[in-house]
Amino acid sequence: MDISKLGEMMQQAKSVKEQMDAQLLDILVEGSSGGGAVTVRMNGRKELLKITIAPSAASAAAGDITMLEDLILAASNEAFRKASDAADAHARSTASSMLGGLNLPGF
Repeated sequence: MDISKLGEMMQQAKSVKEQMDAQLLDILVEGSSGGGAVTVRMNGRKELLKITIAPSAASAAAGDITMLEDLILAASNEAFRKASDAADAHARSTASSMLGGLNLPGF
């Protein structure tokens, strides 16, 4: 390997990472709990975008806030798992398309 090309290679790697990070914003997943009583939307960067609570769940929570908290946690955890899976699949796909021609094991 030509050491003089190392800087260029590092810049290319940084550019690819920035592109991949930007693409994660376009991945949207939802998690729900309580039969849809609570729905959570998250992007591929695992940023929480929206929480929707059905009116029936909100009124039921008036007497039991712990139940509503549990529903929010369950929906958030499901969305987080989906976002992680989607981000991992995106990273594998991007790496495979970039490195596939090199015949590296695992790509």
